[in-house]
Formats: sequence, C-alpha cells, structure tokens
Amino acid sequence: MTAAVKVLSSREVYRDIVAELLPRDERMICLDTDTGLFSGVDFGAAADRYVNIGIAEHTLMGAAAGLAKEGRLPFVNTMAAFACSRAVEAVKIDIAYNNLPVRIAATHSGVSAGHLGPTHHALEDLAVMRTLPNMTVIVPADAATTDSLVRQALALPGPVYLRLGRNATPDLPAGPPVKLGQAQVLRQGTDITIAACGSYPVLAAVEAAELLEAQGIEATVLHVHTVKPLDTATLAAAAGFTGTVITVEEHWRTGGFGAAVAEALTELLPVRVHRLGLPDRFVGVSGSQSYLLGRAGVTAAAIAERAKTSLRG
Repeated sequence: MTAAVKVLSSREVYRDIVAELLPRDERMICLDTDTGLFSGVDFGAAADRYVNIGIAEHTLMGAAAGLAKEGRLPFVNTMAAFACSRAVEAVKIDIAYNNLPVRIAATHSGVSAGHLGPTHHALEDLAVMRTLPNMTVIVPADAATTDSLVRQALALPGPVYLRLGRNATPDLPAGPPVKLGQAQVLRQGTDITIAACGSYPVLAAVEAAELLEAQGIEATVLHVHTVKPLDTATLAAAAGFTGTVITVEEHWRTGGFGAAVAEALTELLPVRVHRLGLPDRFVGVSGSQSYLLGRAGVTAAAIAERAKTSLRG
C-alpha cells in the first residue's frame, strides 16, 4: 500500500525551501523569533547561519537590516500579527527605507491562528505592508504556489513580505504557471470578475464561480497572489469586459487587497468594485480559520449572492 503524502502548509513549504537553500548560498542567513518552525531541522554545515534571537521582533528586523546592508540575504521568521505591529517601525525605517533585500516570512496570517484570539489575528498586515515604498507583498494560496513564489522572490533586489498561513489548505485547481507580479487566471467568464487573495478566499471564489455557472452566470476568477506590485493590467482587462469586480480576502475590508484593487481601478476605468472581507471590528470569538471566515461571510455562497445582486442591479 502506498503511504499517504503529507500535505504541507505554506509555512512548512517555506521552511523546507530555506533548509534546502541555506547550505548552498553563503549569503543567506535565517533569523528566527522562537517560532518553533525550524525545530528539528538539520542545516548541516550552515547551522551557524540559523540564529534564534528569541521573542524580539523589533530587534529581528533591525538585525536583518544590518546584515542585509553588509551583503547578507536575511530570511526572518515571525507571526504576521507581530511583523505588522510591534516590529513595523524597524520594517519601515531600517528595511524599506533603505530598500534592503530582507525576506519577511510572516506566518499565522489572517485568522489562521483563530484559536488564539484577536491578539494573534493579522487582519491589518496587507494594509500596513503594501503602503511601504519598495516592499513587495506576496500571498501564496497553496503549497505549490508558495514553493514557486518563494523561489521567484529570491532574485528580487528589495524587501519582500511573505504572507503565510498556519495549517495546510487544499490545493488550488490547475491553472497557468504562477508568475510573480502577474494574476493567475483560474477561470474565464463574461458576466462578472471575482478577484481573490489567499487560500480560502481563492477556493471560495472558484466554488462561487461553479455555483454561478449552474445558474447561467459566467465568472472570471483571478488568483491575485502578488498584492504589490498589483497586476493592474489583468484586473483592468477583466473588469473592463465584465463591468463589475468582487474582491475576496482574509483581511479587514479597510485598506487591504480589495482596497488596493478599488484604488487602482478607480484611476483606470469606471467599474463597480464590491469588497468581501472581514468587517471593521475585532473577531470576538475563537475558532478555526474556516469557521471564523464563515461567520464573517467570506464564503462561496456569499460571493455568489453578491454577484447575483450586483448583476440585478
């Protein structure tokens, strides 16, 4: 009997890439904040280039900036809730301002740490990171796209924010090759455009398109894994054809992916943009990622209903 293949989360895929590349590239250094992500990893001859500095996120970013300034390629690991809050001054001043090649691996993004409550939810990180000049913002939606995008990001000259989840999520349906900075078209339609960012939102968008198809409505589905720089050309082409865009994200509606799409399209063409995300309040209950997204209306049924409402008028 063939053993079942373990499905990896995006953070585990990232971990394995770092473990693979660290011994090969002497420029690379991995800085950790006692996350436990690399527990048991054998870096071999590169073991001295893995440094656990403890729970000190601000120090983490400052140290990474200094190392990058001296020619190193730092990969830093922390939870998204801390990268975009207690550490953001150092991200802004030390890393982004100096346009340094620091890779910020931010795990437990969105409500993937839903069991830990609002202190560990990261529902503002896209709003924070995408406003920083020089910052590339990447949100892989499954294991395969994580692997591809992390490797593609290696060549970028400036800072990168990698928004990673906590647990494994289902694979996306097959689509065109994933290219950094280019939205992936998962489905072509003529009636409405659904642009989604993140694992559960993209899966919900695909399912919503199937629900709509059964009712005679054809939707274009875009997997927008690169929030900055945003692929405005693909978005504008799809929106110009369908006339309406629904954005879906695991983030507060304020300032996130949907806001980025609305900002861009406002300057390019007159279309309606409906934003689905979490409402402007703290999530006051604990629960699984899928449960909390369901409570917030980030679901296939809600997307399909919004599409039908919009098309009616």
